[in-house]
Amino acid sequence: MPWQLIPHFFVSGVTNGSIYALIALGYCLIQNATGLVNFAQGEFVMLGAMIVITLHNVMGLPMPLAFVLSTAAVAIIGTALERGPIRLSRNRDVLTLIMITVGASIAIRGASMMLWGKSSHVFPPFGGDDPIIVLDAAILPQSLWIMALSLAALILLYLFFHRTLLGKAMRGVADNSLGAVLIGISVRRLVALSFALSGALGAMAGVLITPITSMSYDGGLMLGLKGFAAGILGGYGSTLGAVVGGLLLGILEAFGAGLVSSAYKDAIAFLVLLTILFVRPAGLFGSVRVHRL
Repeated sequence: MPWQLIPHFFVSGVTNGSIYALIALGYCLIQNATGLVNFAQGEFVMLGAMIVITLHNVMGLPMPLAFVLSTAAVAIIGTALERGPIRLSRNRDVLTLIMITVGASIAIRGASMMLWGKSSHVFPPFGGDDPIIVLDAAILPQSLWIMALSLAALILLYLFFHRTLLGKAMRGVADNSLGAVLIGISVRRLVALSFALSGALGAMAGVLITPITSMSYDGGLMLGLKGFAAGILGGYGSTLGAVVGGLLLGILEAFGAGLVSSAYKDAIAFLVLLTILFVRPAGLFGSVRVHRL
């Protein structure tokens, strides 16, 4: 093994893992608020990138403004998904609501193909293309932006959920929605907020990763699946698990691609996931519920 490549593999893994962690957090927010798996999360990632491409490349808006507007737009789309088909569904069965998110995913992907075409799109990286050499690892400035902004998002989410009344109310809904209703908390509004935050996190992940990998109308599908896998790996519904699972999946994927073959990059990630779940089905930080008959 070329030991000098270890720092490079690690940086690459943390970069991708930070993206997976953001996507997994989006899944986690909706799971805790509603008990649903939002299979449109990958499309939130794609929409965030595509809207920035339109605002920055086509309309000429500055990148920071395009970033903010894109994140806000996808947050609104996430809220519309909850306030529209999910809330208005007459059948409140969980499986039915999950299938609604699957239908929304397909619809968004089809509309995006018609709007942006089938080709891949990209926009310039935030900090230029010249790599920074640290411990024999060539780090792209975009990777530093990904790590820094992902860390900032995690800190802000922690402060929101632990230092604000609204965030504590959302935690209360996640722990006991019926109890939250009894003490006067508007559960519907907080569920809509969870979809908005999930959309914003997905959009942020899409904008950050696109200068490295590019984005197409179906580019969010695999990223969404890997974010879901990261959430399962860390313990589905666990915020800490989403972060650790995302980083761990990214690092294992990078080392697997570097040591075996990049052609098996996706297969290695899911193989590792299956192996860990055989050992610990609830994930690394998930709790196992025991049902007594």
